[in-house]
Amino acid sequence: MPPVRLAILALFLVFGSAAAAQRPGQLIASEPVSAAPAGMRAWRLRYWTRDGEGRPAAASAMLVAPTGAARAPRPLLAWTHGTWGVVSRCAPSLSPNFWIVTAGLDAVRRGYVVVAPDYPGLNGPGVHPFLSGTDTARSVLDSVRAAIAVPAAGAGRRFAVWGESQGGHAALWTAQEVRSYAPELTLLGAAAAAPPTDLVANLRETRNKAVRTFFLAYIGYSWSHRYGAPLATFGSRQDQVILSRLARNNCIELNSRPRLGTILGIGVLQRRWSRLDLGTVEPWAGLARTNSPALRSPGVPLLIAQNADDDLVAPAVTRRFARAQCRAGSAVKWIDIAGKGHATSAKDSSAATLAWLDRRFAGQPTETSCGRF
Repeated sequence: MPPVRLAILALFLVFGSAAAAQRPGQLIASEPVSAAPAGMRAWRLRYWTRDGEGRPAAASAMLVAPTGAARAPRPLLAWTHGTWGVVSRCAPSLSPNFWIVTAGLDAVRRGYVVVAPDYPGLNGPGVHPFLSGTDTARSVLDSVRAAIAVPAAGAGRRFAVWGESQGGHAALWTAQEVRSYAPELTLLGAAAAAPPTDLVANLRETRNKAVRTFFLAYIGYSWSHRYGAPLATFGSRQDQVILSRLARNNCIELNSRPRLGTILGIGVLQRRWSRLDLGTVEPWAGLARTNSPALRSPGVPLLIAQNADDDLVAPAVTRRFARAQCRAGSAVKWIDIAGKGHATSAKDSSAATLAWLDRRFAGQPTETSCGRF
């Protein structure tokens, strides 16, 4: 064979094998974790995923299963977490609080395997694409693929997804993407507690203006990196510096009080952004629309839980989305949460959600609240 053809063949083999090693859901490593609660065993996973443009990236997740051998494939639940931050060190799997605040772990005690993805950019390179629907959904689906590849966990290919807050958004997007991105998997249902749906409407209607300001900083910092959207929309150079510092320096931690600098920064930007409406400014408005869950039916049963006293995710926005899903033909189970507010949405609706998930795996008739909420 001529030297030129040999060189071309060698390049094809090298790059072809590299691409195969980075296929979506490919398990890179599984590391046993010793800190799991009694009755559970856990692994930290590294796996390959793809972003919305098809570019490969390494991602991470925590995989938790009941102790003991599985006699049959166990039901698999993807837990999609709420907001922890937008920089690498904010990954849930890196925090000891993971075992305390992860409502999805309640499912392990019922015999489920739970995979909890960190999402791209958390415990990984770059900046987390905050509320980026396609990127996040793909990382969730690829974590499911990676979980199935750990034989000791005993996970089957039938799965459900459950998340709160940002994770509710991720759960709805996972339902929307599964058929096109991971058709070999069987999604039985998607449960979302206090999910941001119409992102522009939520930013306009949320009652907690300080938290709105903080989340605008996360969106501005994240989307400027992910999509190249201009930070000039958020004001002066000083405002942009404050925004970036808020996003880089603040992970959301259990029972922690914000630092003085964080409080002062939020106060400054809250005053300056009182009239800022990303829904009227491009490309931000288009990005918000693109990353809002679609109103068309995903073709799987939905459970949506919302607290009427939630001051971050506007209850009226969530209700409008759920009703639109009913009109689109979805079977929607609606839960009115009675609890403290946004931060405990999943815990406060856990018993009803887990019972609903059990019925999905048992193959019981799909239930709906449509027309009754």
